[in-house]
Amino acid sequence: MNHSIRPGEVWTDTEGKRIEAHGGYICQIGDTWYWYGENKEKTFGKSKMWTYGIRYYSSKDLYNWKDEGFLIEPSSDKKDPMFYERRIDRPHIVFSRKTGKYVCWIKYNDNASFALYTADAFTGPYELLKKDYQVLGKKCGDFDFIEDENGDTYLFVETDHLDLLSIKLNEERTDVTGQPVYHYKGIRPPFTREGVACFKKDGKYYLLTSGMMGYVPNPSEIAVADAVQGPYTVLNDSHVDEPGVSSYNSQVSCIFEKDGRFYALADRWVPDFHVDTKVNDVLTRAIASNYNKSYKATIREKIWMMRSPLMGKADTSKANYVLLPIEFEEGKPVIHWKKEWSFDE
Repeated sequence: MNHSIRPGEVWTDTEGKRIEAHGGYICQIGDTWYWYGENKEKTFGKSKMWTYGIRYYSSKDLYNWKDEGFLIEPSSDKKDPMFYERRIDRPHIVFSRKTGKYVCWIKYNDNASFALYTADAFTGPYELLKKDYQVLGKKCGDFDFIEDENGDTYLFVETDHLDLLSIKLNEERTDVTGQPVYHYKGIRPPFTREGVACFKKDGKYYLLTSGMMGYVPNPSEIAVADAVQGPYTVLNDSHVDEPGVSSYNSQVSCIFEKDGRFYALADRWVPDFHVDTKVNDVLTRAIASNYNKSYKATIREKIWMMRSPLMGKADTSKANYVLLPIEFEEGKPVIHWKKEWSFDE
């Protein structure tokens, strides 16, 4: 039995197996917590295997998690969005009050689009509703949802490796409606904003994002607004014990609330690849030099960058989790590093 959270260490379920819910989300339904995400148990970085289905877990205390199996099963059909060689990422489930259905949006990188699944219950079974769906015809990347004070849901999504935009969902939560608003526009990698995570507190909306370095951790920043679609003002790198480096060698996947406090769940995708100031500097220059001539990198640095675990070469079967509380200091949300902590603190 677990009685505390130990960020960055191997986290196992009640059967002693690694929890496989990466790029995932934690939510509460009734008195039960659910954690769902990408199953990376077979992604050793030596084959085209990317995500082997969407797995989910249940818990009563947020420390101990029972494996509930597949929320959406993997497929061996190459035409199926859940084909295990497709680059499936970051499932997010939203609820439609109009239809009473749960809608799961899943990003898949092969053609930079979404697959949408629906179910009558949170635990499924989920049926494919649409695939190859692109918001406003744009290539889509990391995303998150947030609900405003009127009960409307908004999608925040990185598009075309350039922009981050928000747009309202329809009442069925199956499409977008209205006009998009751009919060970061025309920003090239590694500065493009991804790893999107949103939350609302005391009438203010917060938007946490990372830079774009694939599975390699990099600096995060948090922005705040008085309205769901902004304008947003950038505050700081929320990881204040290690600003401007690697977000505690992790990338935030979601922010959830418990008893009025907020917590950031992150993935330590490549725990054997430690990023410090020097590594971050080399990777930043090597990637940015492809788009901006003012950034300089040597041939040797570019080769080293290509050999780093940016994407398909990464062994994410070893990925761990970093779960930390969000605190507020002088009105700004910050995340302090804690080697071990509990929700009762």
